[in-house]
Amino acid sequence: MLELQARADTGQSYASLDPGEQARAQATVKPLMRANTYDPGKNDIVVSDQRARAISAVAAHYESLFSNDPATHSLRVDYAMRENTIPDAADRRALTAFFFWSAWAAGTNRPGETHRTYTNNWPYEPLTGNTPTSDTFIWSVFSLLFLIGGIGLLAWHYAGWHSKEQAPVPPPQDPLKGLTITPSMRATAKYFWVVVALFLVQILLGATTAHYQVEGQQAYGFQIANVLPYALTRSWHTQLAVLWIATAWLATGLYIAPAVSGHEPKYQRLGVNFLFVCLLIIVVGAFAGQWFAVMQKLGLKYNFWFGHQGWEYVDIGRFWQAFLFIGLLLWLVLVGRALWPALKRKDEMGSIVGLLFLSTVAIALFYGAGLMWGEHSHISVVEYWRWWVVHLWVEGFFEVFAVAVISFLFVKLGLIRGSSATVNVLFATIVYMAGGVLGMFHHLYFAGTTTAAVALGASFSALEVVPLALIGLEAYETWSHSRATPWMARYKWPIMFFLAVSFWNLVGAGLFGFLINTPIALYYMQGLNLTPLHGHTALFGVYGMLGIGLMLFCVRGLRPQVQWPEGLLRAAFWCFNIGLGLMALLTLLPMGVLQLNAALEHGYWFARSAEFMTRPIIHMLVWMRMPGDLVFASGALLLGLFIARLWRKPQPARD
Repeated sequence: MLELQARADTGQSYASLDPGEQARAQATVKPLMRANTYDPGKNDIVVSDQRARAISAVAAHYESLFSNDPATHSLRVDYAMRENTIPDAADRRALTAFFFWSAWAAGTNRPGETHRTYTNNWPYEPLTGNTPTSDTFIWSVFSLLFLIGGIGLLAWHYAGWHSKEQAPVPPPQDPLKGLTITPSMRATAKYFWVVVALFLVQILLGATTAHYQVEGQQAYGFQIANVLPYALTRSWHTQLAVLWIATAWLATGLYIAPAVSGHEPKYQRLGVNFLFVCLLIIVVGAFAGQWFAVMQKLGLKYNFWFGHQGWEYVDIGRFWQAFLFIGLLLWLVLVGRALWPALKRKDEMGSIVGLLFLSTVAIALFYGAGLMWGEHSHISVVEYWRWWVVHLWVEGFFEVFAVAVISFLFVKLGLIRGSSATVNVLFATIVYMAGGVLGMFHHLYFAGTTTAAVALGASFSALEVVPLALIGLEAYETWSHSRATPWMARYKWPIMFFLAVSFWNLVGAGLFGFLINTPIALYYMQGLNLTPLHGHTALFGVYGMLGIGLMLFCVRGLRPQVQWPEGLLRAAFWCFNIGLGLMALLTLLPMGVLQLNAALEHGYWFARSAEFMTRPIIHMLVWMRMPGDLVFASGALLLGLFIARLWRKPQPARD
């Protein structure tokens, strides 16, 4: 638009104009971009001839980029796109229409507004007047006040109540050592083998995805983009992270339920095995469907149902998504029927068992939020429900489930009282949900929401960080439990992983999470490498570490008379923590800061452009991921070797 305006006014290119003439061209073009010319009666948007020419030029560029046009080959290499990404010319044309519509919504004033677009002026682009709104600044300040107030109240709670609690005297022998392993509990072992397998594949796909930034369409000279393009490896990498962590937690629920009640329902083992087969079918079917979709072999008719929905973390086709929801309902039935005798007992454990059951109900039912949109639903509607799955399902109800399970284990081991555990779980649930439910709106600041949604999201998402402020106290208590009695050495490594959860909760979820949490921070940082900095350190550091810790607790019961090769676990533990730290500090953090600086200086587009991402310093930072990635991957291999040794070459435990 600026180029066309400059040539119309002066006959010269925009770049050759002096600053005053450039400013005049910008002042002419900006109102044309901001004016809302949508006609609700005709459902039309009217643009000027000049803008129509600009739209055609941009559309031609993208039609070339998504084809196999030699003119844009080097750019496809920079973007790690395979040749002829979209073979059908009509589909390429339709894609450019979507690009125009999303750009129009991001740069056009809302009806009745003069300084606010449909996306609250996101992304940052000074040339079109996309700068942070006043509400973005105001509610960022208020979120900080909410954070300080919440931390103060939590500190008061700990000082006034928690510090007075007296821990019980631990029993002389391990109460779980003589636990009877039922057939259904034994059947959960295969879940943990799959957890390790999916984890290893996820790491391999993550390394492949990161390497695409270096060689574009290749990996060490092999043209793999034609078989496993970047869009596919990235989808599989993020999807596998959720799947292996969820599988570890679901298997924990199936193992814990009979252990809690001491009751093995009829056909429980059959149900556990049937659910396992269903999970395998879902994983294989969903991932095969995504491959066919990304490779353009499925067609639009079947893509939504069996291929790739296109939404991060809920990528899988709707059929597989519904299948997974049915699987979660089956899991709920299996856990519930095993817990039922314990739910009917009116003893000290009754309340915490009830909370454990309620968390399983929430996990099973709230995944259904992912079924609340259709193939042609509006993007804002999809974004709303998608974050119910990503934020509330994973970060909310799984968190409550984890707190309930860990509290139950410590009560069962005689390290804390049942009444105290119930209060702790209730308090944690209230704190997590208070920030988590309405705090979910911080993902929707720029998805067409109103100022009220921004205000709610900013205020309550700050409360998500509050429980993490005193995480050191929780870590100290966990460490104290591990040293309460000599027999707790049997549970050293599960508890060490719980300690790592506390650390990464503070760093990944707390520091790096709040770094991008406020409206003004997210305005500039959303989608830059500071986002995956939070994502990697929180998703694996908190939920992944917790999944591994829970798995080790279950494995301790499944193989009670087998000596643990502690050297493997010790090395795996430190490889995970050191590798994740190196990945964060050597690559994601510095690259994110450089992108943030580029966005502030030139606009958001520049921070994600091929021009910026192919700079030598970015290539160097990508290569600097290799030490951390290798250390981290070594930890996963050692964990896999540890699990294999327990079953393939077990050594009798020394008494």
